[in-house]
Amino acid sequence: MNSFRPKILMLVSVLTLASCDYLPGLQAQPTPNILPPQPAANEPIALTYEIESYYSPIMGENRTYGVSLPPGYVENPTERYPVIFLLHGGHGNPKDWFEQKGAALKTLTKLYASGKLSPSIVITPDGNDDRGSSARWDPQYIDGPHGKVSTAVGNELVKIVQSRYRTIPNPDFWAMGGLSSGGWGAMNVGLHNLNNFSILFSHSGYFKDKSGPQNSPISYVDTIPPEAKKRLRVYLDSGTSDTEELEQAKDFTQVLKQQKIYNMFRKYPGSHTWTYWRQHLADSLTFVGEQFQLSQIAHATDISLEQKNNKNKLWFWMK
Repeated sequence: MNSFRPKILMLVSVLTLASCDYLPGLQAQPTPNILPPQPAANEPIALTYEIESYYSPIMGENRTYGVSLPPGYVENPTERYPVIFLLHGGHGNPKDWFEQKGAALKTLTKLYASGKLSPSIVITPDGNDDRGSSARWDPQYIDGPHGKVSTAVGNELVKIVQSRYRTIPNPDFWAMGGLSSGGWGAMNVGLHNLNNFSILFSHSGYFKDKSGPQNSPISYVDTIPPEAKKRLRVYLDSGTSDTEELEQAKDFTQVLKQQKIYNMFRKYPGSHTWTYWRQHLADSLTFVGEQFQLSQIAHATDISLEQKNNKNKLWFWMK
């Protein structure tokens, strides 16, 4: 009893010091905000985009990408931001999502203003291989005979973006999606680069590729590690008139369920058109916004557990 009393007095002293901020490492910390703040209700949002270039050793050529920086990026130089890659489809380029075809800036403005999506750095990669863009073939989002596009987009460009912009480095705050062949590309590139992306989405995509199971998400997903499956979150949608893509999406969502991978599948009236993709970009990005928020809660819980463990270590030290 006599030896226990001094330890109690010591613990009380330490906790008292912590409550008075003399031991900042032990004081109760507020839940940290990983995500940047939403724009104020009366704050005008004027989004723009730029086309930037870089040299790609992977592809052996200069490459381009589009970028739209979030509201508040310049005014808040200490904030870091989540990242969203939007992949174009066949005979496409990095401008497609931002120009009249995709009207992504209009969609982003509404989602930021409503609080459904945290301000994000939005990147539109060039998904074409060394043959360039053509109406005769779809972009090949693979590491194939015409260039390692999957690595160029899913890893090399990620490093470029991280070096040029203030990103949240954790893959739980990186999303990739696309339309048509870009929807397949987002799944294929994403599944091959799960160290960089945890959230994948597809509009009217397909999930079996003629190059084989290595680039067919419906088959390849079975090979990813169990821990990656736990982190992965997938959104799929397709138009009811888009018969082939709709059936592939139904099959893929069943495989995801069997693999116990969190996923959401939606079908809407419409077909394989920019009208459909413009309309439903808000649905996929709302899903992305929800996943960003859930990731923030999960990581805040991890930090709280770490603080608790530190206090437990202190208690053990004083025994």
